[in-house]
Amino acid sequence: MSVANRSTLVVHGRLAMRERRLAAARNGRHGLQVMSFEQAAVRLAGGFAGPIDDESLRSAIQAVLPSTSMGELESIKSLPGMIDAAADTLHKVWRAGIDLATRAADHPRLDAIARLEAAVLAQLRIGMMRPVDIVAAATGRITHAPAVIGRMEITGLTELSPCWRPLLKALTAHIPVHWTAGPRTAPAWLESTGVRVSHAPSETPAVSAVSAATAYHEAIEAMRWVRSLLASGIAPSEIAIATASPADYDDHFLALRADANIDLHFVHGVRTVTTREGQAAAALADIVVRGLSQSRLRRLAALCRDSAPFEVLPEGWLRVLPTDAPLSTSSAWSRLLARLKPDDWPDSANHAPGLRAVAELLAKGSEAASEIGDAFLKGRALAIWRKALLAGPAASIDATLETLKQDDGLEACVSVAWMPASALAASPRRFARLIGLNSSRWPRGIAEDRLIPDHIIPTAELDPLPVNLADRRDFETILATTSGQVVLTRARRDSDGRLLGRSPLLAGHGEETYLRRNAVPGHAFSETDRLMARPQEFGSHPQAISAQACWRDWRRAEITAHDGLVRADHPLILAILARTQSASSLKTLLRNPMGFVWRYAFGWKAPQSSAEPLVLDALGVGDLIHMVLDRALRDLEGAGGLMTADAAAIEAAVDRAAGVVAADWESERPVPPTVIWGRTLEDARLLAGRALTYGDDHLPDARSYGEVPFGGSEPKSEAETPWDASVPVTIPDTGFNIAGYIDRLDISGDGKRALVRDYKTGRPPRGDIQLNGGRELQRCLYAFAVKALLGEGVAISASLLYPREPVDLQLDDPEAVLAEITGYLRAARTSLSRGEALPGPDTGGDYDDLAFALPANAGATYCKRKQPAASERLGEVALVWEAE
Repeated sequence: MSVANRSTLVVHGRLAMRERRLAAARNGRHGLQVMSFEQAAVRLAGGFAGPIDDESLRSAIQAVLPSTSMGELESIKSLPGMIDAAADTLHKVWRAGIDLATRAADHPRLDAIARLEAAVLAQLRIGMMRPVDIVAAATGRITHAPAVIGRMEITGLTELSPCWRPLLKALTAHIPVHWTAGPRTAPAWLESTGVRVSHAPSETPAVSAVSAATAYHEAIEAMRWVRSLLASGIAPSEIAIATASPADYDDHFLALRADANIDLHFVHGVRTVTTREGQAAAALADIVVRGLSQSRLRRLAALCRDSAPFEVLPEGWLRVLPTDAPLSTSSAWSRLLARLKPDDWPDSANHAPGLRAVAELLAKGSEAASEIGDAFLKGRALAIWRKALLAGPAASIDATLETLKQDDGLEACVSVAWMPASALAASPRRFARLIGLNSSRWPRGIAEDRLIPDHIIPTAELDPLPVNLADRRDFETILATTSGQVVLTRARRDSDGRLLGRSPLLAGHGEETYLRRNAVPGHAFSETDRLMARPQEFGSHPQAISAQACWRDWRRAEITAHDGLVRADHPLILAILARTQSASSLKTLLRNPMGFVWRYAFGWKAPQSSAEPLVLDALGVGDLIHMVLDRALRDLEGAGGLMTADAAAIEAAVDRAAGVVAADWESERPVPPTVIWGRTLEDARLLAGRALTYGDDHLPDARSYGEVPFGGSEPKSEAETPWDASVPVTIPDTGFNIAGYIDRLDISGDGKRALVRDYKTGRPPRGDIQLNGGRELQRCLYAFAVKALLGEGVAISASLLYPREPVDLQLDDPEAVLAEITGYLRAARTSLSRGEALPGPDTGGDYDDLAFALPANAGATYCKRKQPAASERLGEVALVWEAE
C-alpha cells in the first residue's frame, strides 16, 4: 500500500468504528484507517505509547490509594465508590487539560488529587500516558503525520475534548484535515484551527410523538415498532432504539428480547450478572460479603459444580445438609461436620474433610477474596471476579458486580441496536425511536464532580462538555441525521404510579399520541403479545379454554369439577385413605378434604425458608417447647423419676435440656437474632417448667414417658417405651390405622391407670371442648391408642394441658367421643371415596399453607361462596364442624 493512499477517518464510538470499517471493506477502500482521535494521537506519538485504559487506571488507584495521603479525603478513601469517583475525576481533569501539579497550591483538595495522580502514574506500566503527554509526544513527531496518518477526515463528532485541540491545530500545518460536520453543528473553536469544515443539509425524517403508560410499556411499544419495521422489509441494521440513560431500560429490553426472538444488540453492553458466569461470581460475592449459609452455599454449588473444591464431593452431596438449617455460623458447620458419618454420603465414603475445607475457605470472607475467587471460579467467571476486585474494594464486591458490563455477543452491523443517544448521534440509522423523553431524564441535570466541587474548580472548566448540553446536542443531531423516521416516546407514570413530566425537547414536535396499555397493537412483537392482542384466537387455545372454565366455575355457587370433584374410587384417593394416618391428617380430612388430597396425594407442601426469621412462628415455638419437655423428662426419669423430683431438680433438668435443644436447633433450623432467640429460649424454659410441675393428680409410683411413639412411628430417642411401637393401631369401623407421638404418658406403678397429656403452647379455648368442630382429635385418639396397646383393664385419663395459663382440659368420656369421631371418620372416608374432595372450614384459612393454590382472597370470597353447597354435599361429615 502506498503512503500516498493512506488516509485516516476519525469517528466516535465502537459502533461507528465497526460500521465505518464494514463500509470501507465493502467499497474496497484499502489504506483507510478508522479510529478515534485518541488512537490517532497515540499512533503518531509512536514507540510503546498508549492511553490509560479504565481497567488499568482503577487497578492503579486501588493499589496506591491506601498508602497515599489524601488530606481531607483521608476518612473516605476506603469507602465503596472511592475508586470509581477517583477514576472519574482524573478522567475529567485529563480531558479538560488541567495540570494538577501547577494548581496543587490553590486548594488542599487539589493537592491531594495531585498526589494521587502522581502515585497512579508511577504505578502504571511504562508507556501509558495522560492525554496531555500523548499530545506532547505526538507534537514532537508531527513531521511524520503525512506518513503515519495521511489525510484526516473527522466525521460523526459534534465536539472534541480540550486536551486534543492543540494537536488538531498543529496537524493542519502538515496534513489535510477535514471536519465533516454534515447536518451536525460544528464547534465554534474550529474557526481558529485552520480545519476545513463541510456542512450538509439536515435530513427531514417523519417525526411523531407518543406517550406510554410506564417505562416498561415504552419498551414493549418499541419492540412492537421494531417488529413492524422488520415485517415491512426494513433491514435490522437500519433500526435503532436510543435513550439518554439506557440503564433504566436494560432489564426490560433484556426480558423482551428473549420473548420476541429478535437480535437486539446492546451497544453499551449487558450487565455481567445477567449471564451464568456473572451469576456464579455474584453467588460467590454473596458469601464473601454476607457470610456462609446453607442457601448461599447451595446457590454457589449449583453454579460452580465443576470447580476444584466441589469436584472432590460426590454427586448429590447436598443431601447431607439439613433442609431447614441456616448453617450461618462456624459453630453450626462444626456441629454438622462432626456428626456426619460415611453412611450419610451418597457413595458411603466420608467426605467431611472436603466439605470442611470448602466451609473454612469460604468463611475467610472478603480478606481472602482473591484466593476464594481463584479456587471456586474459572474462565469467564474468574475474569469477571478479578475485574470486580479492580473496580472496588472486596468488602463491597457484590455491589461492584452489579455495575460491570460485557458484550452481548451479537454483531452490531446486522442487528437492531439498543444504545445510548450519544452512540446513535455518532452512527445514525434510518429509523430511530427515542425513548425516555421525560423531564430530568432527557436532558439530564448537571452534577458537580464528587471529589472536586464547583467552588474549587468551576464545573464549566472541569467538564466543558456537560451532560445536559450533550443530551440536547445528541437529540438535535439524531433528528438532523436520521433520514427515515423518528418516534419520540415518554412514560406518563413511573413504576410507583407517580405522574412524570414531559421533556422540554418534545416542544414543537406536534401533539403526542396517547397509547393505552391494553390497546390492540398493529404488530405484536412476540407470540405472547399476539395471543393477548387477539382474544378470540387466544380463547380457542386449550389453556385459555381450561382457564375460562375454571374461572366461571369458581364464580358459581354450586360445586363443580374445579372445586374438588373427582371420579369415584380414584386409585390415588384410595391410596391415601389406606395410608397410616395421624391425628393432624385426620383433622385435615374432616375440616379440609381438598387440602387432604393436595397434601397427601399430590405431595404439596409450603416451602420452608432457611433464612433466619425475626421471631419463631407458633409452630416453631411449639416444636421448641416440646423438644425441651421431652429432653428434660428423659433426664428426670433417668435420675429417679419425675414424680420424686423437687422443683429445683426439675428446673435444673429444664435448663440442661434447653441448652442441648438450642444447640441442635441452631445447627438444623433457622434462628431469630441473638436477643430474641435468648428471650424465646427463656420462654420455653418457663413453659416447660410449668408443664412438668403442673397439677397434683400424680399417679402413685408412676413412670413418665415423653414423645411416646405408637402405630409404627419411629422412636425419636433411645429411651424406653411402654409398648412395642411397631404394633398397628386401628380405629374400629373406619378402616383407618393411626400413628404418632404422645407428648406425655404417665403409667401408675400397678399398671392400672394411665394419664395421657397433650401439650398446647397457645392460649386455651373459651369454655370446655370435646371435638371443637373437628379441630381436637388428639386426646380421644391418643387415649384409644393407649387403651389398645396397654389393654382394656387400664383406666385412661386424657387431657389438654395449656402451660401458658395454666389450664388442663380433661376429656370426660373418651369412649363416647371416640364413637362420635368414628361416625364422622366413616362418613369422611365414604365421601372422599365418592370423589368429593371439597373445601371445608379450614380451606383458605389463616393457617392453610396451601392457600396459594386457591383463588385470591379465597377465605373472604371463594370459600364463603362454596361453603353451603359443600356442606350439603358432604352431609354427615359437615356435622363435625358444629360439634362442641
